[in-house]
Amino acid sequence: MAKNLGEMSFLDHLEELRWLLVRSTIAILACAAVAFFFSDFIFDNIIFGPKNPDFITYRWFCDLSQQFGLDKSLCVTEIPMRIQSREMGGQFSAHMWTSITAGFIIGFPFILWEFWKFISPALYENERKYAKAFIIIASLLFFIGVLFGYYLIAPLSVNFLANYNISEQIFNDIDLASYISLLRSSTVACGLLFELPIIIYFLTKLGLVTPAFLRKYRKYTLIIVLILSAIITPPDILSQVIVAIPIMILYEISILISAMVVKKQIETTDIVKK
Repeated sequence: MAKNLGEMSFLDHLEELRWLLVRSTIAILACAAVAFFFSDFIFDNIIFGPKNPDFITYRWFCDLSQQFGLDKSLCVTEIPMRIQSREMGGQFSAHMWTSITAGFIIGFPFILWEFWKFISPALYENERKYAKAFIIIASLLFFIGVLFGYYLIAPLSVNFLANYNISEQIFNDIDLASYISLLRSSTVACGLLFELPIIIYFLTKLGLVTPAFLRKYRKYTLIIVLILSAIITPPDILSQVIVAIPIMILYEISILISAMVVKKQIETTDIVKK
């Protein structure tokens, strides 16, 4: 059982943090071990899904274009690329790191639970009872972000880059590590970006941000979001807008959450004074 925050020294905090990292690492490796033995399904159906023209996202865009009378302008009939491994240990390395990435995604709720246990001594007694709500909401946001990255950002990136051609003499023989890196950055990055409301909640609790601060720098935030969108997506406006819109919606939600936290803190302070 963890000590009370006021009774813990700096070294005690470091010890708690060390065990948090140890337990989280064990959880990730355990989930990675399970994913390792399902490599056929993971690679054939998930990893290599966005490189197939019949991937669900491409079919959805094709149906959408026909509904709006655009014929088949958004239909994907071919992904002109091949995946290759040019290193002796390329496939084994891809297998290992993909399993670890899957382990991180699957084990994310446990990591959140460990994080909650670490910070809970700093919270009020009435706030500690929201542990389950925190785990559920934060996990849900993360998984929605991962699915958003996988079903929208990853296929848009793969299709754009595979069809980008500077000469007919060049064929895209894509290295396995490069392809997996694109999928990993698209999915995991979106999952973490969707945690914005949770991050703002704790930053507000610590007094590092306020609703007024968030509203004041809304324009600058939009610029930062567009830059991040450009980093995790191909260099086309459509992909960047698709990423930027949900993040800005989450930012507005974060402002409301920050305002609620500040209001609650003021009410608590008034009760203590009385």
